[in-house]
Amino acid sequence: MKRRDFLKITGTSAAAFALFPEDWVCAATPTALAIREFLQSDNPKVLALAQRVFDKCVLERLRTPTEPFLHTWIQAGGDYYKGQWIWDTMFVVDLLAILPEQKKTIRDIFQNYWDFQDRWNKSMPDYAHDMVTVAIKTAPQAVRQFSQIPLLAWGVERVYLRNGDKKLLEQSLGRLERFHDWYWRERDVTNSGLIAVGSYSGIVQHARWETYDYDASMDGLKLTPHPTCKGLTEGAWYGDVCVTGNTAYLILAERSLARLANVMGDKAMAARREQRINKSVQAMRDHMWDEKAGTFLAVNRDSLEKIPGATIGSWIPLAAGVPTQTMADRMAEVLASPDWMTPLPVPTLARNDRRWKANGFWRGDVWPATNYQIATGLAAYGHKDLAGDIADKTIANAVQHGINEHYDSVTGKPLGVSDYSMSCTLVTMMLDGLAQTHTLKPLAKSGVKLIL
Repeated sequence: MKRRDFLKITGTSAAAFALFPEDWVCAATPTALAIREFLQSDNPKVLALAQRVFDKCVLERLRTPTEPFLHTWIQAGGDYYKGQWIWDTMFVVDLLAILPEQKKTIRDIFQNYWDFQDRWNKSMPDYAHDMVTVAIKTAPQAVRQFSQIPLLAWGVERVYLRNGDKKLLEQSLGRLERFHDWYWRERDVTNSGLIAVGSYSGIVQHARWETYDYDASMDGLKLTPHPTCKGLTEGAWYGDVCVTGNTAYLILAERSLARLANVMGDKAMAARREQRINKSVQAMRDHMWDEKAGTFLAVNRDSLEKIPGATIGSWIPLAAGVPTQTMADRMAEVLASPDWMTPLPVPTLARNDRRWKANGFWRGDVWPATNYQIATGLAAYGHKDLAGDIADKTIANAVQHGINEHYDSVTGKPLGVSDYSMSCTLVTMMLDGLAQTHTLKPLAKSGVKLIL
């Protein structure tokens, strides 16, 4: 598709921008982007869903520079979400990379993270250097003193696989490695290879916000001083629970960073990342795997004692390639059981857990983004039918109830923010070939690259 044709389709012009609030980059009408020009499906409801995803969850999320942002940024959701988050944004840029003429926009979006690193490093001690905050908030909001699910390298790789932008790699690889090194240094404080949560604010809930906000495995979480570095001026900032989700996410991101380093010919960086991957994968298998539960469980940071009760984070190791095939087969067996196969799967907490509630926030609800990642992992281990069932039910529910942040796992009714950014993964499931009855593919002439 030529640039002039794309602009004609989207209707993007200076006049169009004037019709909308000044912090919006793209015109946000239902016809802002003609999906049928580059994607196809034999199901009109699928096309309508994809149209709304690109209009509402992708293009409407773009914002012009607003303090402290010097570049285009992505707002995750409604009024509460006035900032650029980490994991939410990665799902958006993945789909934004499909569209023509978006390379600079995406580079700018990532530059916001590296600009934050520079500002943060100027005001923080060495041990805290190179963190990327959970969300770069617009002024005058306070700077968040904790990070989030570390998916930045995964997002960079997804963009590169779609648009081949090596300038993005040149811009980002060194910064990503520094961010990963901060994560290992400040979240694997016992050098076990397992990632805990924490916050320089010393507030326990802030530490929980580094992963799934109210994940039940962190009910007993405590923040302590650094357990191995003595005599420093550090406070009680380090969580005593190592979580399956963030450990797996960091492994997933390390795999992306290692592959991208090889693309750029940096064999030394790739080797450094592979060492981290191998150590952490083995640690998860040795200390977090629970055969009876049939999945990975969070553990106490200091004793490595398992914390009973699987949660949504228990299944993310599938997406990161952590389990052996035998482990993955057992995980698929458990996921297919009634405890997890609710009318709308996959709940964030097992139905047989006393804390489960069908609409509970990370206590039994369903999120498209986690379903996408779980389905991705299941398919990679050969469980394509189960992956397809999860993907198709998630998409069908969105067709019926609309695009939302999360859903009731029994009724499927929408919860939270409508047209939430990372629910764009409803489309990614189809483009990645995970769904079996809801299909969406690029037109041959479109130039859209699939990642399967």
